[in-house]
Amino acid sequence: MSHEKKMHSSRKHHLKSIMLQIAANWIQQEKKSLAQAKQAYMDEQCPAPNLTGDHNALLDTCRKLHALIDRVDEERYDLVTKVKKADKEIDDLKIKVVDLAGVKKPALRKVRMTADAMLKALLGSKHTVNLDLRANLKQVKKDVREEPAEAVGDWRKNIEDKADRKKMFETS
Repeated sequence: MSHEKKMHSSRKHHLKSIMLQIAANWIQQEKKSLAQAKQAYMDEQCPAPNLTGDHNALLDTCRKLHALIDRVDEERYDLVTKVKKADKEIDDLKIKVVDLAGVKKPALRKVRMTADAMLKALLGSKHTVNLDLRANLKQVKKDVREEPAEAVGDWRKNIEDKADRKKMFETS
């Protein structure tokens, strides 16, 4: 059984900072090399035009520049078309991935189902318990207490009294 020692947080922090410095240096070197490669490409593809000479030489230089511009435009158009085609292919592949990942589940609808039917659907033939809740309730006998009606008062009589009062006010 190997026993590994934990690294102190200060040591971890120090190593992280060293790694970040190395990564930053790599990024700077990569930027420099990209700039140099770009400059070399531009020097090779677009040499500075020779602007010395007579009128015909300058016209010839302009024609060469126009031809070069046309060629670059054609290349740009081809590259844009290739990129659009690749993007469409990527979108199609994304759709295929979603389709292969699984069928989308439809929205669930409310279904009226008794508890018994639900348990039968879930448990199949194992379901033997009857969930008729009313059958399992205990029968409770109510104790009817005889209380004097006079003490509580009959509500119907109370309403009749109020109706008589209402009539008194309406007739006068």
